[in-house]
Amino acid sequence: MSDRFLAHCRFCLIVEGEAPADVLHSSAHVLAFRDTNPQAPVHILLIPKEHVTSVRELGERQGTMLLELMRAATHLARAEGIDQHGWRLVTNVGADAGQTVPHLHFHMLGGRRMRWPPG
Repeated sequence: MSDRFLAHCRFCLIVEGEAPADVLHSSAHVLAFRDTNPQAPVHILLIPKEHVTSVRELGERQGTMLLELMRAATHLARAEGIDQHGWRLVTNVGADAGQTVPHLHFHMLGGRRMRWPPG
């Protein structure tokens, strides 16, 4: 990982152990931790350990990471007790969509009834 991203990306700092996080899952390509500003009773962030800004940058090379991330989400939904009632997995792409950290991340939200439309 380049020092350029480590110096400016808070999620890269978490991956490197340089910033605190309530880590729930860590595997070869994926890290999951509790959101510090939860929007639901269960609010977990799932991120690739490799710096990827958003889904715009994804290619075939990240296929293994994406599969691992989805499997981690399913495992965490079970572990958090939200797998039977429903949960939401969402990512924002760009500022207009609400992306505030320029590192690909998926929000897992559950533990309450979700509204639609979400925005």
